[in-house]
Amino acid sequence: MRELYWLQNDLRLQDNPGLMAHAEATELLLIYIWQEPRPWCNLRGIGKQRQRVTLEHLQDLREQLGPLGQDVLVLQGQPETLLPELVRQWRIDRVGTSRCAGVYEDQQLERVRQRLSIPLQVHGGNTLFRRQQLPFALEDLPMQFTPFRRAVEALTVDHPLEAPGQLPPPPAGLTFAPLPAAPVAPHTALPLRGGSRAGQRRLQQFTFGEQALACYKETRNCLDPLTGSSTLSPWLAGGALSPREVAHAVYRFEAAQGANESTHWLVVELLWREFFHWRALEDRQLLFRFEGLGTGRNNRFCTFDPRAFARWCQGDTDFPLVNALQRQLLATGWMSNRGRQISASCLIHELGLDWRYGAAFFEKHLIDYDVGSNYGNWQYIAGVGCDPRGGRRFNQAKQAAEHDPEGLFTTKWGGQRPKQPLYVTDAADWPLMPTAPEGDRGPG
Repeated sequence: MRELYWLQNDLRLQDNPGLMAHAEATELLLIYIWQEPRPWCNLRGIGKQRQRVTLEHLQDLREQLGPLGQDVLVLQGQPETLLPELVRQWRIDRVGTSRCAGVYEDQQLERVRQRLSIPLQVHGGNTLFRRQQLPFALEDLPMQFTPFRRAVEALTVDHPLEAPGQLPPPPAGLTFAPLPAAPVAPHTALPLRGGSRAGQRRLQQFTFGEQALACYKETRNCLDPLTGSSTLSPWLAGGALSPREVAHAVYRFEAAQGANESTHWLVVELLWREFFHWRALEDRQLLFRFEGLGTGRNNRFCTFDPRAFARWCQGDTDFPLVNALQRQLLATGWMSNRGRQISASCLIHELGLDWRYGAAFFEKHLIDYDVGSNYGNWQYIAGVGCDPRGGRRFNQAKQAAEHDPEGLFTTKWGGQRPKQPLYVTDAADWPLMPTAPEGDRGPG
């Protein structure tokens, strides 16, 4: 059989069940479709660092496929248009892909299915657990993380699959064009490269190399990327690493060096990612509504002030630490988990803006963007998602004192900005007044 596998958030050879399900084909066409995100919250496109990392994921995958006689056909457009044409042109018998969380992704998958004249096989996504392993139906998924964790943390994480030693060849006559050059180089503050081989090196370095895993719980809130965070999220988000690979690396470390709160905490972080993945599949459109899941106990009204939003985006607010965090994001495509909470709280609770604009800005720029984790965490801070406390408002002065007590991070990223008035009124905002009759202009 001649088959086609559509790569999405699984840009790796190792531990890729979807890809392996098509390894018995006589010919196999591997494709990746570069899609322009739909405009959302006054934003469009993706940031340069996020583009770069995705291109590096793809380039690394192509280099690993070369010795196997394979390659990835990278196309730009809409899958519901491109896939039926590829099926017709290359006489494909079966199409496969892995599921991505998100309502638009689900809708797109259904449109593809309707336009194909052959079977479409959808494999499990980039998760710790298979859907069949979950001890509840998706519609019965717990609303909060703690009961979810208690229900799943004893489940067995499948052992990662080895990378294939051989794959079917692509259809004869297929031409694979080179990838475009990356629009930007990695920033010196975060000089990581995309691709599964780089991700595996970082995983090895963080665990057995530096043994930073042993103190992860104490350092994970550091604002600089390589001084405490695992920084594994860019590879997890793009599927260059699987969460099962990370979990089993932790298990090996615990077997060799002993378990402690820090090793356990990295697995807890993987469970948070898992929780938001399944919630995104269940919540669908609710993930993008202002009122979220309808769980907010403190109904909050807001308006859209474009000047306040622009100041937050560019790191030009009256909150120096938030400014530094935003400037770090624009330069590197990354921000620590604690930094994201601080910055999100500022936009929502200090500037009084719609949380979705901040989530969309993060979506554009984060090199580790993941729909479930990004929007789920923003809802969490806004109090319209899975937080039983009804939202989190961070005291900005306290956060700066705790996480940047000497102001080094703020200074490094130029967070001290000139003060500006909260509101600016110009002639366009003045009320229209009737002209006084001739001879009645008042004094002077």
